[in-house]
Amino acid sequence: MTDKIAKPFLKWAGGKTQLINDIEKALPKDIFKDKFTYIEPFVGSGAVLFWMLNNFPNLEKAVINDINEDLINTYKTIASRPTELISILEILQNEFHALEGNEENKKLYYYQKRSLYNTRKEEQSGQAALFIFLNRTCFNGLYRVNRKNEYNVPMGGYKKATICDKENILAVSEALRKVEILCGDFEQTLDFAKQNTLFYFDPPYKPLSETSSFNSYAKDEFNDNEQVRLKDFCSKLNVLNHTWILSNSDVKGKNENDNFFDDLYSDFNIQRVEAKRSINANPDKRGKLTELLITNQTANQEYVRAI
Repeated sequence: MTDKIAKPFLKWAGGKTQLINDIEKALPKDIFKDKFTYIEPFVGSGAVLFWMLNNFPNLEKAVINDINEDLINTYKTIASRPTELISILEILQNEFHALEGNEENKKLYYYQKRSLYNTRKEEQSGQAALFIFLNRTCFNGLYRVNRKNEYNVPMGGYKKATICDKENILAVSEALRKVEILCGDFEQTLDFAKQNTLFYFDPPYKPLSETSSFNSYAKDEFNDNEQVRLKDFCSKLNVLNHTWILSNSDVKGKNENDNFFDDLYSDFNIQRVEAKRSINANPDKRGKLTELLITNQTANQEYVRAI
């Protein structure tokens, strides 16, 4: 196989790589004394998942979930059919790179593959390969669908984008050996919690404005009612003595009178951390902002990584 450390295989709007240091500081100091289970109900690109798998040998089992069936199909394909997937990705990469310099044909190729993807008639590995191809070549790594669940992100402007990262796919496949992969509502993950379990929630963020919404991530919108349902689930986990950390947008940073999350999670620890907004069509609107890290544990500032 490979000795390479597994890393996210997707570009992802809202990926959590930049928040890992803050998440690390928020970890409870006693969770890692014994073997533990890690559960991520909104896995996305898995930045925190792979960090946990790479750095915590006491992690006995991980459970990931997402409502996005196409995303979860891709995780399952990498876990069970990595070489088959690599073969298809290599073909897509060679064909797409051969069109470099011919923008019209590149666009035609991209939109043909997008249309094929939206039929969802390819077999498992072919559909997963199209998912990765579109992710690596679309605008800003966005995943957005319409009400018909049709992926509708335009082509990006990358030159010779890496579509097939063979070494990382093999490393991810190896890392996923200790991971249970689920598809569905976030609440089903409770069935997999054990005595020593850490949950990390990265739900679709509450949009900061009407035009900044990226929550059409699935055909059913993750609206304020869903945010409240998630908080109720976190309260349930708290009663059951499970540890959890949750990230979300800081709507108060945009509007100081918007106390939506401050009121909703008033019983828990709310921390504001710096993040960088890198996904905006207007470069002037990219830059630093604050996000929320909420937990039912007291942040451990003296935490030392258990490796």
